[in-house]
Amino acid sequence: MSTKPPSAVKEHSADSLEKKAYQIVADIPTQEPNDRNRLGFCLWIWMQDRKGTLEEAVRAAGVRGPKSVEELVAIIKPRLEA
Repeated sequence: MSTKPPSAVKEHSADSLEKKAYQIVADIPTQEPNDRNRLGFCLWIWMQDRKGTLEEAVRAAGVRGPKSVEELVAIIKPRLEA
């Protein structure tokens, strides 16, 4: 029995909403990389629908790390406006 190679990863275009959301959170310190991925995903969902507040989206991500939810929102908000 042989193992097949993994499927190729298709990157999103540089101007896509997904790419922007993950770039916004790329350098935020977290306990594990998956915490940052979850934050990027929750931010992307929030950017699409704008349901609720940004703080609710960050809180829903359940990010573990040295920063509080309020500090994360303060970091993310100016990056969204840029």
